[in-house]
Amino acid sequence: MKLLVTEDYETLSQITADIVLMKWAESRRVNLALTAGSSPKRAYEILAERLKQVSFDQSLAHFYNFDEITLKGQEYGMTMQALTKELFEPLGIEEENIEVLDVQNYQDYDRQIAEDGGLDLVLMGIGGDGHFCGNLPDFTSFDFGVYRVPIEKDDDLYKLIDESSPHEPGEEMVTFGAQTVLAAKELVLIANGEKKAAIIKQALEGPITEDVPASVLRLHPNLTVILDREAASLLD
Repeated sequence: MKLLVTEDYETLSQITADIVLMKWAESRRVNLALTAGSSPKRAYEILAERLKQVSFDQSLAHFYNFDEITLKGQEYGMTMQALTKELFEPLGIEEENIEVLDVQNYQDYDRQIAEDGGLDLVLMGIGGDGHFCGNLPDFTSFDFGVYRVPIEKDDDLYKLIDESSPHEPGEEMVTFGAQTVLAAKELVLIANGEKKAAIIKQALEGPITEDVPASVLRLHPNLTVILDREAASLLD
């Protein structure tokens, strides 16, 4: 594991953007699974600026959403809506370069990834409960590849989604499990802010346990963790 502790969120974002850019710029097909959310927001803004300043064949990159949460009455789920707004549209990603994971194809998605040459980079955040992708402590198994989780009205997952989206949660979520993520060639985990300090300490220095799902990422031989000073403040 490589651990980078930055002075601030801006530096974290610059490093993250550069890692994605250098992977994207390889002169071959590159398969990327990049997170949505607040942690990578500035990195994607920097990446959009970088793409205007350099020249390479951007069409060689293919993008994979690593989870999806259905929303009632919506064509796309919560993750694809966020990625489209935060990443795909600002960076000009063509629809033909987006390999959508959804409830119809999740059972074949591990096979599709393998046939596509495997994932070159997975960029993830970490939840306050230690989740990565859609692997929450309540139902994580380190033995899973891509899997489905039912959403029951008024359960914890339903409430979490309901608080995060203006749309009513649907009936299921699909997500990369630990086996899918660990099969990728490179992993990057980012976290910022004091609110993430306690879970970062558990994930990086505590036991590897399904109670802290992101702890399993330490088993990967090519994991980079990028933190700002606040998120790293409790590490030994």
